[in-house]
Amino acid sequence: MDIYINALASFLPNAPVDNDHIEDILGRVGNMPSRTKRRILSNNKINTRYYALDPKTGKATHTNAELTAEAVRRLRPTEGFTTADIKCLCCGTSSPDLLMPGHGVMVAGELALPPCDVVTTAGICVAGVTALKYACMNVASGTVANAVATGSELASSFMKATFFSSAVDLGIDLKKKPELGFDADFLRWMLSDGAGAAYVSGDKNRIGLSYRVEWIENRSFAGELSTCMYAGGKKMGDGRMLGWRQLASNLATAENNYFAVRQDVKLLDEHIISTSMARALPEIAAKRSIRPEGIQWYLPHYSSAYFRDKIYQGMKESGFEIPYEKWFTNLSEVGNIGSASIYLLMEGLMQSGRLQDGDKVLCFIPESGRFSHCFMLLTVMAGRE
Repeated sequence: MDIYINALASFLPNAPVDNDHIEDILGRVGNMPSRTKRRILSNNKINTRYYALDPKTGKATHTNAELTAEAVRRLRPTEGFTTADIKCLCCGTSSPDLLMPGHGVMVAGELALPPCDVVTTAGICVAGVTALKYACMNVASGTVANAVATGSELASSFMKATFFSSAVDLGIDLKKKPELGFDADFLRWMLSDGAGAAYVSGDKNRIGLSYRVEWIENRSFAGELSTCMYAGGKKMGDGRMLGWRQLASNLATAENNYFAVRQDVKLLDEHIISTSMARALPEIAAKRSIRPEGIQWYLPHYSSAYFRDKIYQGMKESGFEIPYEKWFTNLSEVGNIGSASIYLLMEGLMQSGRLQDGDKVLCFIPESGRFSHCFMLLTVMAGRE
């Protein structure tokens, strides 16, 4: 059974924030301006991003569930469609509002949905596409007539100055090795808020374009590599994780800021390209019998422009070179929204006016949490009316 993405929608909260005003909204750690912000922004090439924060008070303007619900409300797959028509809701995020219940049911509550199938996928960037994969499989199996998948993030809650210790050393020499700045300061100047949604069914659009989902392949190297990006714990010297439940007290949790988002930058630099481009991509390409010359568009979700050339070189060395003119990105305008980013990439390309019937679109979604990567192939389908 063919599966189609009939509609895409997104929601980005409040006004875009340029590079000169990030600290005005997120705050200054220790009331001091960052010493590394300028260098990190130069590397990631993000010019604007969005925060669910009031620029005057710093208070939250939306919850994650509210962001997601707003993206879902903006879907327009058919004339007369309402959220009450949704048969399955699949929501992925790395920043839910609550530890429990799941993010999906909180979104369903915001939307006041009638009883339906609801699922939550956890993780980091890959959480959005695993939600989409569940939606596609649910429709393909005939279990439901349609499904809505989402990816969303409320990263600003982890990025505010009140969430960091002024004792953190941000004086790393970024000129010599810029990736070493990630551990202390990188994520503050890259992660942002927003949500994306996709409507999935077994019928293509009669008017306009649809994406036919050919396949979605995930590969995780968690069985080989230790944790790289995390929150809610402490990484031990031997690579094991000490979770928040194992901490001595709530006070210890607060003092050590164990709920801050952290990254093992040495591990990241060593394995992110080798696992995704040198290992996952060639194996999936062989399994699915695809060649780079058969791809018209490439949608890579890279967290920072720092990785752009590294991804390209890794693809080239793996014998799967896709030239830059086939790449589509909106990172500089919307920022890195984690699990939501692939939805905004698919939506942006669909709205660009550059797609033609039959175009093949290869999507790449990496995740450094414990090195899990996703590749997805779409075919552009034109309606016949």
